Amino acid sequence: MLSIRLYTTAALLLMGLVAQGQSPVLSLDSVLQRISLGNPMLREFESRAKAQNAMAEGARSQMAPMVGAGVFMYPYPGQMEMEGQDDAMFMTAVEQEITNPAKLRAREKYQLSKAAIEEAGRDKAFNQLRAQAKTAYYQWVVLEKKKSVLLENQRIMQFMLKLGKVRYPYNQSSLGSIYKAEGRLGEVENMLVMNDSEIIRMNIQLNMLMNLPPETRFRIDTTAQAPKLTVLPDTAYLSAARSDIRQLDRTIESMRLNLRLENMQRKPDFGIRFENMMPRDRMMPQSFTLMGMVSIPIAPWSSKMYKSNIKAMDFEIQGMQKGRESLLNEAQAMVATMAQELQTKQTQVRNYETKIIPALRRNYETTMLSYEQNTSQLPLVIDAWEALNMAQMEYLNNLEQLYLIGVNYEKELEK
Repeated sequence: MLSIRLYTTAALLLMGLVAQGQSPVLSLDSVLQRISLGNPMLREFESRAKAQNAMAEGARSQMAPMVGAGVFMYPYPGQMEMEGQDDAMFMTAVEQEITNPAKLRAREKYQLSKAAIEEAGRDKAFNQLRAQAKTAYYQWVVLEKKKSVLLENQRIMQFMLKLGKVRYPYNQSSLGSIYKAEGRLGEVENMLVMNDSEIIRMNIQLNMLMNLPPETRFRIDTTAQAPKLTVLPDTAYLSAARSDIRQLDRTIESMRLNLRLENMQRKPDFGIRFENMMPRDRMMPQSFTLMGMVSIPIAPWSSKMYKSNIKAMDFEIQGMQKGRESLLNEAQAMVATMAQELQTKQTQVRNYETKIIPALRRNYETTMLSYEQNTSQLPLVIDAWEALNMAQMEYLNNLEQLYLIGVNYEKELEK
């Protein structure tokens, strides 16, 4: 309840800031925390776990007692009664079936294990939602970086267009180059519109994951770093870290507890019956019957069912264990593949940052300086700018791929 109140307070504060025209900055950790506390899918798993725990509270309950009333050796109407043979009695009875306590304890543990499966299912669902949130957040980061590049490009093209129009009357610029600059400026403006639309889409997607209204607006931390490569884990680490493996382990444990419960069927159950008889003739003494009963589940005609169930459950557990082994092997191979992709993409991004973009920027600046000194033509400046712009956009595309590979890498590692 405390976590729900904290989430509600944070959500109201966020919507209040938006209503006042202030766009708060949400870090990635803040977004993930809000998803953990407020996402309806996760709260559904929590409710299911609570339901299983509530059912476990009554697992040790016995069957309801049965009471009855009737007559004993009562003659049919119209028959002649012989003197001294009036044995008819009024009768009341109470009966209670008593389930073996060992069965009740086994049933309780099995029911609690089903709640543990739901809790592990919540962790698995949160890992999926966390990966979706990271993907949208990092894509938004790249879109903000692209917006900065596009705004700079817009400023550059406006400057070149203005400079070309000033020089045209003096025959220092051609009409075709001016039109070319106008076309490039229009393309940049279109890209800005599309980029802003994508930013709003990412905002709405994160709002949906955080269970906030779609119109809620906020900003993000554009300094978010890409995931780093870690030491490749072994199967022991993956077994402890991955929620799907934990869910599978808890499912296997639940099946074992169910198998144990089925084994308990060979234990006897008990029963007790008390009958009180009151004769019609009040001169006769009252009498009672007290009977204890016990079931015989080891009888050949009754033991076949639970023995077959035990055999079938044992095979199911073996199959689940093989599936767990296969899932671990697949996860380890996937992590190794993604680690290699992450390392390759990191090298490519670093080359863009340290080699490609700096070289093309120097080329553009040199060409622009020559144009300002009337030693170069506007088309050459536009070509140099286009080369730099394409490299910057390719760098940002590679950066986005680096983020996404990192998200999938962390998803496999359950980070």
